[in-house]
Amino acid sequence: MTVIVLIAAPEGLRGHLTRWMVEVDAGVFVGNPSRRVRDRLWELLATRIGDGQAVLVERANNEQGWAVRTAGRDRWRPVDYDGLILSARNRR
Repeated sequence: MTVIVLIAAPEGLRGHLTRWMVEVDAGVFVGNPSRRVRDRLWELLATRIGDGQAVLVERANNEQGWAVRTAGRDRWRPVDYDGLILSARNRR
């Protein structure tokens, strides 16, 4: 399963994601796209997110069973701490 969260996304990105995933709440998308589709969606989001924020959570073969990708401005970033993924925020 893949979960994508968009915050302050430019027009059109949410509509594009609804082609592949279900929007369960405003800006929260859930689905099971193939790896190829998921990677292409992420490339599109990462290049078009602008001043917004995007977070993608996907299944991974690690201790937690998931991995996270982030893009955009003023965002939390994943940090690997001894095999545990934690979130850190950049200082202003």
